[in-house]
Amino acid sequence: MNRPMLPALARSGVSRRGILKGAAAMGAAGLILPGASGAARAQTRGGTFRAGIGHGSTTDSLDPGLWDNLYVQTFAAARHNQLIEVGADGQLVPEMAESWESADGVTWVFAIRQGITFHSGKDMTVDDVVASINHHRGEDSTSAVKTLLAAITDVRADGQNVVVTLEAANADLPYLMTDYHIPIMPSVDGRIDPTSTDGVGGYVVESYEPGVQASLTRNPNYWKDDRAWFDRVELLSILDPAARLNALITGEVHLIDQVDPATIGMLEGRGVARILSIPGNAHYVFPMDSRAAPFSDNNVRLALKYALDRQQMVDVILGGHGAVSNDNPIGPANRYFHAEMEPKTYDPDRARFYLREAGLDSLDVTLKAADAAFAGAVDAAAMFSETARAAGINLTVDRVPNDGYWDNVWMKEPFVASYWGGRAVEDHMFTTAYASGAAWNDSFWENERFNELLVAARSEINEDIRREMYHEMQEIVSFEGSVIIPMYNNYVMAVANGVGTPDRISANWNLDGFRCVERWWMA
Repeated sequence: MNRPMLPALARSGVSRRGILKGAAAMGAAGLILPGASGAARAQTRGGTFRAGIGHGSTTDSLDPGLWDNLYVQTFAAARHNQLIEVGADGQLVPEMAESWESADGVTWVFAIRQGITFHSGKDMTVDDVVASINHHRGEDSTSAVKTLLAAITDVRADGQNVVVTLEAANADLPYLMTDYHIPIMPSVDGRIDPTSTDGVGGYVVESYEPGVQASLTRNPNYWKDDRAWFDRVELLSILDPAARLNALITGEVHLIDQVDPATIGMLEGRGVARILSIPGNAHYVFPMDSRAAPFSDNNVRLALKYALDRQQMVDVILGGHGAVSNDNPIGPANRYFHAEMEPKTYDPDRARFYLREAGLDSLDVTLKAADAAFAGAVDAAAMFSETARAAGINLTVDRVPNDGYWDNVWMKEPFVASYWGGRAVEDHMFTTAYASGAAWNDSFWENERFNELLVAARSEINEDIRREMYHEMQEIVSFEGSVIIPMYNNYVMAVANGVGTPDRISANWNLDGFRCVERWWMA
């Protein structure tokens, strides 16, 4: 049943029913590490694992529909499971759904795993799965994935199965069900409690202070025998890069994310940790509110896009741990990445041309940034300001506090710094961040042609036509969109030598797909 799904529903002798089964390998595969990484060491149970994460806020919510940063995502991965997991190799892996299939891409049947209990002792049932999905649907939903699931017309229990019906065929639905916003949570009277920490995952919550720390202990009844190796997990929110680095050097934590490239040589020289640099589809962005002047004029947006030096940012901000992006949220690891699209290079004269097209001789804008957005965000903004000056753009950098950034600045101010983890399939990325009305469309951008293509591409079974559609959508976002995407960033982590890691590290999200707490061990 769980055989790989073909990359697309091309016209061939293979039946549609045979294609829409099991698991798929459409996403980015993770980085295979050499034996020196610690992967060769035997997996053993025990120990306390502490991670210092450069995200988190005192306003973080337990409501899964509102999770918006790496800290809450990792905390969630420790205590919850999804219907389906994306493995480190990009394959879909059965989790609460043992298998799935569809005869037409419209009606999907998920066979739900039996014998699973929540931390509270409650048996996990198909009713919990239905309620967990429905939490993100309906007029009253405030979930970030409400738009992602908008094509679902019905979710119902059928014996030990959950049947999901769509308004049109979508071969990528199993990938959408891996979204971290959709954990399986216990339900009462058809609804989940969004303030509950109860889950079926590898660790049970002992204490939690939003934006500060979370302590968890191993779930003795966890159904995965080959996961959750630590006796105890402690997650610390450490927003300051220097404090995060010092915590690793002094042994306060075993793992830090967002390592400053300038410190990698020093860190390796001390011999206390190793660097993991994982390429994928993650990208750093500067969204502009398309509803507000001057960003409502695409000529202004194009002027800004030609007024920054992308390669310089990759070299300086990322220290080479990444690649130039052409304002394209679809990364090189995606199936339909548009590699032939006309590239944008730093061109002050062209930027001035677009300013004149907007009826402007010069432009004054303010860019709000904090390193909570991404490591080096403030420096990247300052670099942008320097290069933009030659184009007649006076870009003022406003450094704002790290704490509360995602609640008080992102999607509140008209021009900010942000980041995206990328998505394994194009529809997931586009629907989450660029579709009309999407909760996380952080530039509030609307494009009729883009939205038409987004719907049509989901059910297109011809591989060549589907590729053309996704290529056109990437061009629309790149040259008409309201988000500047200068670079794809590697996930750069530093791991203490005493921690063992698998042979392959996931590239679909940071921290091994958020699942370092489940997949790693004390060596």
